[in-house]
Amino acid sequence: MNEKKSKKQPEAEQPEAVQADAAPEAEPPQADRPAEVPAELSAQQLEESLSKALADAEDYKKKWYSVSAEYENYRKRTASDRSKAYTEGRSDVVVKLFPIADNLERALAACTDDKTGEGIGMVLQSFEKLLEGEHIEQISPVGEPFDAARCEAILAVDPKEGEESGIVKEVYAKGYMQNGKVLRFAQVIVTK
Repeated sequence: MNEKKSKKQPEAEQPEAVQADAAPEAEPPQADRPAEVPAELSAQQLEESLSKALADAEDYKKKWYSVSAEYENYRKRTASDRSKAYTEGRSDVVVKLFPIADNLERALAACTDDKTGEGIGMVLQSFEKLLEGEHIEQISPVGEPFDAARCEAILAVDPKEGEESGIVKEVYAKGYMQNGKVLRFAQVIVTK
């Protein structure tokens, strides 16, 4: 079989590419060489190496726990912030509906036609159901002591005989709160 192969050209006549292949290989780069390991390590050197490796492993483990805990806290915090922002965004929309409800209540109070009054009453009932669904409560403190944390005094009147001072006499505009947070202060008339 070897006889059938073409005759080799003498090296001088071979093309340059073939001559380059024939050149002796250069030494491989340092990174490809295996690290030289000392022939023998003493027991003390092995123990020191092992204790250093164990200390490094423990340090990496502590760092991993720390990063994992930080990430879990971050995840919980962002989920809470998203939920809070969503709830606040919903309540911002409902707050814009409060003046409309006030006007509907005034229209119902001034209405003389029974059918019209019934229609306005139905709209107000659906608004109250919406508030209930959003966990929004009305602040209507008539007869209670004035509470600046929930009410805004728009007028102070002299008390009649037997009335105490600092009591909410009338609510001009209802207030609303959601989960303990006041969305709109009740506008009230208070005795002096």
